[in-house]
Amino acid sequence: MTAESANNAGFGQLKRSFGVLQLTMISVGATLGTGILVILGDAVPVAGPAIWIAFVLAGVTALLSAVSYAEMAGMVPVSGSSYSYSYATMGEGVAWICGWCLILEYAVSAAAVAVGAGQYVNQTLEIFGLDLPASLASGPVDGGVINLPALLTVVAATLLLARGARESAVANTVMVMVKIAILVFFSVVAFTAFDAGNFAPLLPMGAAGVSAAASMVFFSFIGFDAASTAGEEAKNPQRDMPRSIIISMVLVTTVYVLVAVAAIGARNWQWFEGAQAALVMIVSEVTGQPWVVLIFALASVIAIVSVVLTTLYGQTRILMTMGRDGLVPKAFAKVSTKTHTPVVGTLIVGTAVAITASLIPLGELAEATSIGTLFAFALVGVAVIFLRRTQPDAPRTFKVPFYPLTPLLGIAACLFLMFNLGSNTWIVFGIWMAVGFIVYLGYGRKNSRLGALAKETYRETLKTK
Repeated sequence: MTAESANNAGFGQLKRSFGVLQLTMISVGATLGTGILVILGDAVPVAGPAIWIAFVLAGVTALLSAVSYAEMAGMVPVSGSSYSYSYATMGEGVAWICGWCLILEYAVSAAAVAVGAGQYVNQTLEIFGLDLPASLASGPVDGGVINLPALLTVVAATLLLARGARESAVANTVMVMVKIAILVFFSVVAFTAFDAGNFAPLLPMGAAGVSAAASMVFFSFIGFDAASTAGEEAKNPQRDMPRSIIISMVLVTTVYVLVAVAAIGARNWQWFEGAQAALVMIVSEVTGQPWVVLIFALASVIAIVSVVLTTLYGQTRILMTMGRDGLVPKAFAKVSTKTHTPVVGTLIVGTAVAITASLIPLGELAEATSIGTLFAFALVGVAVIFLRRTQPDAPRTFKVPFYPLTPLLGIAACLFLMFNLGSNTWIVFGIWMAVGFIVYLGYGRKNSRLGALAKETYRETLKTK
């Protein structure tokens, strides 16, 4: 459903206010900082000093998918990301599967990142000899009652997002600048303690360790497609969305590799075992200045809030599009005439994410997010191939280079990383997809626009007989 038809249907229309800078900042905001700030301590022991190679491998996989996203974003410039692309090419059923996976990508990753913010708050307090009560520092799985910092992070992002897209974009741009600054600052600090000996042996866990770590750190690249959820709010979506996706991927991958090399150079890879908020700990040990650590930790929390903000943004826009198509309740599709945002959908999503973040630990959320995202990315590659075959002469503002090799490699890389994830992740994914299948048959298929059209056609047929 286009923006205009959505408005005519009574859902309300979003306001076009984003240029290429804002779109790029949305993608960078949803991506940059997540893995480096949150899960580095989990990934380094798996890959060893070759963690930077794992980031390169994950980045190349994401880039292969990014160019497919760029082509589809230029052809189908609407909100909804890969859900909309699948809908336009492969139909409602496949689109539902993709949309259900995107809930894993956006909503669950927002919860996972918020848990990471909680870790940074706790680590900062410990440096100053303080700590949160155990009951407020983590959820029931980790022996606490509720992760209060994670809860407050999601609430703050939700309230900001509900105020308006333009206000959120301005705040996000500022926060992205802050996170780039602190990651560059960290690299400078870490390189003052650089020891080339920390890179030997490069592959203590072998190539299998690098592959497994790449599957883990792929979580770090989740969100680069966030610009593709802003099609209805972009001033010139056909031109600017492809550009913003490619620019954000190149920038994010470069920064990740730089920080990973700096971190390993500063500390032996075995030091990272069990380290939470590893970058804060390195800054603390290298500088020995509590005030520097405090500023860095606070800036890190701000950086993480920007990820939560933009991933929540993406999720609400995807659900808004699915609501317009009737696959989820129409409450998600209603746009406020005052703020020009889906306020009700934003509050519903924010509440669900806040509850999840406050109760479930990071590791379980991160891997579940990765598998859903990889599946959705693979579907975008399929969509590119499908449209090239069925609509070869359709106008395209961006074309995937080296077609069909690039989308095929993107699909293969996504499947490769999926199969490197643990069995528990696959079990969770299987359960998630089974629940999605039940929801689709029980609600989506009965209430969808296509279903309504089919029923109307059937009634008209009966009348003529």
